[in-house]
Amino acid sequence: MMNLILDSKPILNFNKNQMTPFKLTLIFVLGYAIQTAYAQSDTIYIWPHEVPGESKPKAKPLLTLLPDGTNRVIEITDPFLAVFLPKAAQKNGKTMIICPGGGYVRLAVQKEGYAIADWLIGQGYTVFVLQYRVPYKRDGAVQDLTRALKYIRYHAADYGIDDRKIGAMGFSAGAHLVVRAAMADTLPRYERQDLADRESGKPDCMVIIYPGYLSGGPGSSLSPGLTANEKTVDTFIFQTMDDGSALSALALAKALQQAKSNVELHMPPKGGHGYGMYPGNKAAETWPRLLADWLREHF
Repeated sequence: MMNLILDSKPILNFNKNQMTPFKLTLIFVLGYAIQTAYAQSDTIYIWPHEVPGESKPKAKPLLTLLPDGTNRVIEITDPFLAVFLPKAAQKNGKTMIICPGGGYVRLAVQKEGYAIADWLIGQGYTVFVLQYRVPYKRDGAVQDLTRALKYIRYHAADYGIDDRKIGAMGFSAGAHLVVRAAMADTLPRYERQDLADRESGKPDCMVIIYPGYLSGGPGSSLSPGLTANEKTVDTFIFQTMDDGSALSALALAKALQQAKSNVELHMPPKGGHGYGMYPGNKAAETWPRLLADWLREHF
């Protein structure tokens, strides 16, 4: 295997014995396109000092290219936020932080991060895509999200955003991560790194798209360690009935409904899992429209 470092860009893994000159050129083009195809304006590394609990040194993200031409981030040791800013005339002062999915093993940052961010900035939102620690670092990931929310809230004036309108949106494992940040009975602690850590690390709303890992309680109820109450933030949930993790949406919605929290659940019959905003998938084409309406009314 050969590691290709694209200047300050992420690292791509590939087998040098399989590379023709054309393929090698294509790898460079793809690596550049990953970073430039979307309207990213800045990158913020969220831990100014040591990353809490991280055994490996800070390094560039490690990517792998899939046979279908898409990519996944397979290792993060220095978590960061990719910043997407709306046009000044469209800016609404509200913010969404996006957590891509990937089973806590990898991150689908294009499909469930950058593409979603491009759509949201068109709605006027200031957007931050979180690349949290993977693989197999659930506690580290929730520390990353908590820290990211604190950082954004502390720097709200710098971005011209309302520090009481910072929502969190997650897909699959990223949705579980958002719920954990908002509803966990306890969260892994870390030593304060700067003044931002005085801020709240909880989101002001939750957008939960095809979640997983949420139905681990008795009778497929909400997973242990998560508690809903009347103060739980407004929540939008979308998942299809044919999704193998469909009970997650039901468990979360039931817990929120019983706690008299404001929740909206949509569960059409078909769509599968992991569709992002892919055209041609009815579920993927439906949830953005429903969410846009919900955000206008509740956020």
